[in-house]
Amino acid sequence: VQLQAFGGGLVQAGGSLRLSCAASGRTFSRYAMGWFRQAPGKEREFVAAISWNGGRLYYEDSVKGRFTISRDNAKDMVYLQMNSLKPEDTAVYYCAAQPGTYFSGTHYYTETTYDYWGEGTLVTVSS
Repeated sequence: VQLQAFGGGLVQAGGSLRLSCAASGRTFSRYAMGWFRQAPGKEREFVAAISWNGGRLYYEDSVKGRFTISRDNAKDMVYLQMNSLKPEDTAVYYCAAQPGTYFSGTHYYTETTYDYWGEGTLVTVSS
């Protein structure tokens, strides 16, 4: 499956952005999906993940209550709604796909769980 993330940009602290990830090439509903981010000078880290039907959602602690992951299997899209953005949310955001409808245990947290990655989209939050 090919993935393309978009929707990043420059936003002031407290603002909102919605990232989108378009999938193509395979049956999208057969994949669980995740969002990761990489801030300048830091390792890539988990942000959020969603099972094939949206029934199971997972979030990194620092984004709980501010970010919402969702998907539309009819459109082959996954989204990340980001509210109350903070300067520390500044990063390149990546979407990723795991073959399989659900994650095993806490594997959603691990990069190696995902077989497919899109190019990132840059989110910059100014203070």
